Amino acid sequence: MSKAQAMETALEQVFQESEIEIVNDSEAHRGHGGYSDGETHFKLIIKSPKFIGMSRLQRHRAVHEALGPDLISQIHALELQLTEK
Repeated sequence: MSKAQAMETALEQVFQESEIEIVNDSEAHRGHGGYSDGETHFKLIIKSPKFIGMSRLQRHRAVHEALGPDLISQIHALELQLTEK
């Protein structure tokens, strides 16, 4: 399973009824630090009712928790755009 697929599976379990878009931006970083296997730089765009009433920091923590430490440790860069739905 690719990292993108693993991310999608983990996020869909926690953020049900949300709009989730995963963009693999790794090729734009080829030759830069952290690039290794073509799956190192991602952008996540999530619109979720779960974010209602959460601060920006709480939203980021919720996404990191959903992905889990093993998957997070395999990603060099993770850009998050998290909004209420």
